[in-house]
Amino acid sequence: MKAKESATTTVKDGAALESTMAPESGAGQVVSSTGSTRCPAEMALVEDRVCVDRWESSLVELTPSGERPWSPFDPVDGNERRVRAVSWPGVIPQGYISGRQAKMACAASGKRLCTSDEWVSACRGPEDTTFPYGAQRQHGVCNDDERPVHPVAEIAALLEIKSEELWTTAMNNPLINQLSHALLATGERAACTNAYGVFDMVGNLHEWVDDPNGTFRGGYFMDTTRNGEGCKYSTTAHSFGYHDYSTGFRCCMDPEQAD
Repeated sequence: MKAKESATTTVKDGAALESTMAPESGAGQVVSSTGSTRCPAEMALVEDRVCVDRWESSLVELTPSGERPWSPFDPVDGNERRVRAVSWPGVIPQGYISGRQAKMACAASGKRLCTSDEWVSACRGPEDTTFPYGAQRQHGVCNDDERPVHPVAEIAALLEIKSEELWTTAMNNPLINQLSHALLATGERAACTNAYGVFDMVGNLHEWVDDPNGTFRGGYFMDTTRNGEGCKYSTTAHSFGYHDYSTGFRCCMDPEQAD
């Protein structure tokens, strides 16, 4: 069955994988919209109190010969101490990650998961709006369009996955986030931002915050409404150790003290 065979092939290596993960030349040399040098270049200073990653996190793997991109379509189960978080524009962000794993990945880069309040402040922007870009939802500004066919159902049909496994084992299939009209590269929806210069805080991937009870915020490409509108979106539907194709994260850190 050709459809089934092709659907089991993942983008794992070579130039194809590198093109989805390696940042463009000069990435990270971003000038803060506030003109501040108190945060690393890939982070924005929010409310003069916290540095927040501008882009949803990706992972790099630590190897004896240096760092290399970790496939954003692979869980890190059993490899938590081999990866660290990075924030890059124009790459596929990491899904398939639990809150606990995300917290470890941030710590490996000298950062931490954002608190819920920090995350909401960054999302709402200095204008304190429901969406990063304004008070009212605007179609197509963020990656929250919702596909006509649910991605889990589409993969299940391609792979002939049993219906009873649809919302269990199928949820971590690496092909889900490789479907078209689903997960997008960081910053691809360029208007999904605010004056702080943080991107994709509504839609694209759910984002874990630092809550041991398990909270993720912002919604993902199939849902930014069922648990609150825009930056108000919050759910504790799963434990901090849970992951699936929709769960991602970004990191925070305390800013350097001003002289």
